[in-house]
Amino acid sequence: MPLNQLSLSLQFGRFDELAAHRAVLPRHKVARWIRHALATDAEITVRIVGTEEGRQLNHEFRKKDYATNVLTFDYTQEPLVTADLVLCAPVIEREAIEQNKSLEEHYAHMLVHGTLHAQGWDHETSEADADEMESYETAILQEMGFADPYGDQ
Repeated sequence: MPLNQLSLSLQFGRFDELAAHRAVLPRHKVARWIRHALATDAEITVRIVGTEEGRQLNHEFRKKDYATNVLTFDYTQEPLVTADLVLCAPVIEREAIEQNKSLEEHYAHMLVHGTLHAQGWDHETSEADADEMESYETAILQEMGFADPYGDQ
């Protein structure tokens, strides 16, 4: 099955360990991970940020005063998905260690997760919706050769 078209802007903020995160996120991999989660064509900006920028955005837009792993700003879903995905590198790295995953595995998971949010998926509406979203994320990631992201939690 052909993958959907993606116009991708990949941006990196300034933060410690930037080079290590940039090395794990070559453009072709980021595009592949996102395209596997798309049900339609898309224009998506991915921005990798440090703790300060991640916390500021989470506070401003969700009224939560901490940096979170991924923030999805979805603008349109039809006829084209347009969204910004903001991933907080230090949070992603910490979670990867805590979950005994590689940094690449966790970035792939969070990019798939954010891409699903951009298309209207929501895990906070009900336990059934959360289970459905987790199952779909797992299927997408396994299709790309990654392990079940929820398997050891």
